[in-house]
Amino acid sequence: MSETFVRYDVSEGFATLTLDSPHNRNAISARLVAQLRQGLADAAADGGVRAVVLTHEGGTFCAGADLSEASTAEGGAAAAAAARTREMTAVLRSILELPKPVIGRIDGHVRAGGMGLVGACDLAVAGPRSTFALTEARLGLAASIISLTVLPRLTSRAASRYFLTGERFGPEVAAAIGLVTVETDDPQASVGEILAQLRECSPQGLGESKRLTTMRMLADFDRYGDELAEQSARLFGSAEAVEGMTAFLQKRPPSWSRA
Repeated sequence: MSETFVRYDVSEGFATLTLDSPHNRNAISARLVAQLRQGLADAAADGGVRAVVLTHEGGTFCAGADLSEASTAEGGAAAAAAARTREMTAVLRSILELPKPVIGRIDGHVRAGGMGLVGACDLAVAGPRSTFALTEARLGLAASIISLTVLPRLTSRAASRYFLTGERFGPEVAAAIGLVTVETDDPQASVGEILAQLRECSPQGLGESKRLTTMRMLADFDRYGDELAEQSARLFGSAEAVEGMTAFLQKRPPSWSRA
């Protein structure tokens, strides 16, 4: 358990959390979630930290759920789905409830559950190597819990398109539909400009202003969270999802794509 999947650094009043789990392309595993939540808690407790930057090592920001955990979970796919849902719900709430801004710095691929992390960030900056996709429907699943942070960011038409088709889009589209705040050739410099603006704001002002922007999303967690968790568990335990995940892991087309 000593292996580091999320690095935590503090410099000049800002904390940086770096997803660094290259063996599974920063997929959302139990260990990554635990370390990410610990990093957020550390940032919350540090009075010298004004804001948090959430970023990644390698060419993928986050590949979504670690599907390999499903095959090893005691109790099978349903148990794995329930555990993943609890973990994902907890980490998204941790980002939203953190009384400090969280800025996503992305310059790589974002898939499925990774989209939920982007949606939970208060601001998100995407570099030229960024690509995005809500791939759940292609696996026989749905973007259940992450819909609580992704849907509020997107236009209605964009949500229908990308939730249903699972198609990939780039940073320009991500900015146009509201998923990211800034599309840029230099994400590090752009994040630096945002941090310079945040230095002008008081900690209290930032915390209370953030609460205004996240309170409705958090209310939806309370209102719809149980229903969406049940949907996720039901879908993960279904024959179609088992076929979709198996096909993905075996790098072959699922049966319905040949229909």
